[in-house]
Amino acid sequence: MVRNIVILSGNSHPSLAESVCNMLGVPSGNRILSKFSVGETRCEIQDSVRGKDVFIIQSGGGSVNDHLIELCIMISACKTGSAKRVTAVLPLFPYSRQPDLPYNKVGAPLSKPPSDVSRDKYTFESVPATPGPGIAKSASFNKETDLARVMSKTSLTNGTGNGLVRTNSENYFNANGNTNSHANGGTNGDTPSSQYPHMSGHVGHSRGGSYTTHDYENPALINSFQAKPGYKRWVAQAGTLVADLLTCAGADHVVALDLHDPQYQGFFDIPMDNLYGRPLLKRYIQQNIPDYKEAVIVSPDAGGAKRATAIADSLGMDFALIHKERRPTRITDRQNATMMLVGNVAGRVCILVDDLADTANTITRAAKLVRKEGALAVYALLTHGVLSGDAIARINASALDKVIVTNSVPQDEHKRLCPKLEVLDVAPIFAEAIRRIHHGESISVLFQYD
Repeated sequence: MVRNIVILSGNSHPSLAESVCNMLGVPSGNRILSKFSVGETRCEIQDSVRGKDVFIIQSGGGSVNDHLIELCIMISACKTGSAKRVTAVLPLFPYSRQPDLPYNKVGAPLSKPPSDVSRDKYTFESVPATPGPGIAKSASFNKETDLARVMSKTSLTNGTGNGLVRTNSENYFNANGNTNSHANGGTNGDTPSSQYPHMSGHVGHSRGGSYTTHDYENPALINSFQAKPGYKRWVAQAGTLVADLLTCAGADHVVALDLHDPQYQGFFDIPMDNLYGRPLLKRYIQQNIPDYKEAVIVSPDAGGAKRATAIADSLGMDFALIHKERRPTRITDRQNATMMLVGNVAGRVCILVDDLADTANTITRAAKLVRKEGALAVYALLTHGVLSGDAIARINASALDKVIVTNSVPQDEHKRLCPKLEVLDVAPIFAEAIRRIHHGESISVLFQYD
């Protein structure tokens, strides 16, 4: 029985919260968490949290956005109720696996790196040539270069500059075409072409009274903006925003399980504990796979190689890696994207290890490849089985013999639809972590298992 503690559950995974409460010997906190008819979240904490240590369990699967807002509102409600400390427990941390490049539906980059850039034109990714005898120097400004003169020749290629040179003495034209006599000493009767002969061919149309970099009278110019070679198209990093939202809502501590990128811990200004599902997966391999020493741990992509090698080294097993040689840049190139298997799997059991399966496209393609290379059986061990979209149908039709996931997100419906699915319980990990955090004990002791 743990005293002076309140455990609240969101709507994302109430069964996991109930299991944690049973293991700790504490009742689940009473709260009202519903929606108004307009769709806004209603939250009311019915138990007293004054001076208590509050843990809110809310996972990131399902309706992720609703669950995230619910969590922020519950944290704020507990802080308003004078809780001593509020810890957000997120078995699956939301928005933690988005790439830093824009990708389309088939997983190919939306922008192709420039391939026809000449050697004398450098882009943001260019690496200058190493100086040496007989090697021409790279183009640069020297002391004799008049920087102002060079910059004045730059034309606005994506706007309405039309290659015109705009000098400091150039004035703005008002709506009736007259110039401002105070700006350049001219008279109201002077025409633009008389003062600027070189502009006579360009000012016949109305400028609308202002000079801007985009012609809002012709939206086609704006929509046809093309990034120059070497320009990186940035995408929003929502994980940093989620970290800031939880902190601003009032969370004092955050606990997650198997972050897709462990670097997300650095986005928090508050303590953040990343628990590991590796002990569960190792125990399953040892207890349920016969002659597991002869099996091969396979990483389905290069990004998960470190995670898979950690399990392989600790169990004394062989390791193999699937490497995608080239990402397709167009849908017509999909057949040219090849997956290479580095390692020997012929006549052996293969265990695919990954942290998360969403659409299950990567894991099923990897299973097909190792089957083609002669694997006897294929297991997939995943920490987070989100399995959205048509993932269940894809797994049922795949070469996978068994898929093992944890219940970091609800798996009842998935298990009913997929006979290949097995679920491992992570409630003991979170129950022990909550007990240790409450009593101020070490968390890292949980994972000193080698």
